[in-house]
Amino acid sequence: MTDFAQHTIDLALKNVEEGGRPFATVIVKDGEILAESPNRVAQTNDPTAHAEILAIREACTKLGTEHLTGATIYILALPCPMCLGSLYYCSPDEVVFLTTREDYSAHYVDDRKYFDFDNFYDEFAKPWNERRLPIRHESRLDAVDVYRRWQERNGGDKRVAGAPTSR
Repeated sequence: MTDFAQHTIDLALKNVEEGGRPFATVIVKDGEILAESPNRVAQTNDPTAHAEILAIREACTKLGTEHLTGATIYILALPCPMCLGSLYYCSPDEVVFLTTREDYSAHYVDDRKYFDFDNFYDEFAKPWNERRLPIRHESRLDAVDVYRRWQERNGGDKRVAGAPTSR
């Protein structure tokens, strides 16, 4: 039996040895590794190339669906906001993280211009027009037409067919 947590740690360590950042993700379904990836931000200069995002993309492509129901996702540490959103969106059965920011903060810090992990959730809870990120609303009624057209093409349903819901 594979120790998926250890495999996640080994994948992250290998990535560090190759010049990458200390993160990795392993997605398991039916007792087998469906997809895995280390963080590739440093290697690709792509700020979205986080381990969770890359592994989720691979797993969903393999399964031919955007839903990872029935899967367990192993991640090295609690996810960043982008990855947390992706984890919520793909609906795995479980996410397992292997260390906390408090435990690794003496060795790695990830803070950015508009947020750091210590203030992100406070920042996220603010109304959009009070956040640190400069953002503005430019109301365009024809933007709603895109959604109206999607609903028409979706047989009148406004929900994504087959998506796991909270209901």
